Amino acid sequence: MKISLIGIGMDGIHTLTREAEHAIAESEILIGAERMLAPFRNSGKEMLISYQAQEIADFLHTSEKSSACVLLSGDVGFYSGAEKLRILLKEHTVQVYSGIASPVYFANKLGIPWENMKFISLHGKENHIAVHIRQNLYCFFLLGGTVTAESVCQRLCEYGMKNIKIHIGQRLGYPEERIFSGTAGEFRTLSTAPLSVLIAENPDFCRYTPFLIPEADFYHASVPEHIPITKAEIRHLAVASLEIEKNHICWDIGAGTGSVSVELARLCPDGKVYALDKQASACKLTDLNAHKFGCDNIRIFQGTAPEALADFPAPDRVFIGGSSGNMKEILKIIFLKNPSAKITLTAVTLETLENAVHAFLDFGKEPSITQIAVTRTRKAGHTTMLNALNPIFLIWGTLS
Repeated sequence: MKISLIGIGMDGIHTLTREAEHAIAESEILIGAERMLAPFRNSGKEMLISYQAQEIADFLHTSEKSSACVLLSGDVGFYSGAEKLRILLKEHTVQVYSGIASPVYFANKLGIPWENMKFISLHGKENHIAVHIRQNLYCFFLLGGTVTAESVCQRLCEYGMKNIKIHIGQRLGYPEERIFSGTAGEFRTLSTAPLSVLIAENPDFCRYTPFLIPEADFYHASVPEHIPITKAEIRHLAVASLEIEKNHICWDIGAGTGSVSVELARLCPDGKVYALDKQASACKLTDLNAHKFGCDNIRIFQGTAPEALADFPAPDRVFIGGSSGNMKEILKIIFLKNPSAKITLTAVTLETLENAVHAFLDFGKEPSITQIAVTRTRKAGHTTMLNALNPIFLIWGTLS
């Protein structure tokens, strides 16, 4: 069977390409969601209302017709079911026809260039909002399910970004199309149609990934208990040793103030950071810092390792800032979850260093060890003094 996978643009009529229009006219069967098929109800063609890839493939495998078109919204290369259908229909002759994707249509309506836009789908799946907007001039969000324009704006307000400029497109390409432009604060209670998209515009986006964030920039003195903060130089080297990728799942065990969690989160905007600390005050500080730095990809848990790690997803990278004497048990659960995970930990005392090395050796692996001595300067009257910080051991490696 000759099967055409067609991106119909916004409405299937005005934004349909001539090439796709010809393929539809020549086809014996039309398949798609009810909204996709609506413009072709009077075509006299056989129709199947479905957007489930397996159901569509099963139908086509048993059909005696010689040609069919599967209609897909927007473009076949933008969060489309086309790729799954290609695999399921590989025994047939499949032709793909591009359409106009919603970000292209919407950006052109607004007069905004889209070549450097960050595209994020919130349609039926969890993703992050604030961390992407912090790092990009333009972010396009494909909305759907329980995630609405209203909930996106509420998230931005929660993370101190109420003044971010927001553009909302509703029912694009249809007669009832509407476009709203304002700020996240203005739209936090705006009710929109389910079929909506959103572009966030942040001219003050972070143009680089910050390292060596000064301790003074973090909340770390807002609780009565002493919660230690990893010094900027140590934090930088520890995070660098982990070689974080954008979609990594990271653990921060003994998160303290959350300074490491923040730096990890900025490096994995498409992943998540699971921050664990046994003290409620530390969890509070981590939450404050996650909000301050716009890291809505940090998940915070109070508990003791390794017990609290049981329900965490398998990590790609692990930072251990505190183990409460349970180093061997923590490494064991990491090994069971993902033996290839890269692990970095810090040690202030020789006893912690010894425990860490022996814990790695129990798995037949010898870690890399670096001792770091940082000296800063401070003013004393008209002179400049050297102010040495405590030496720190950096231990890192894998268990596989």
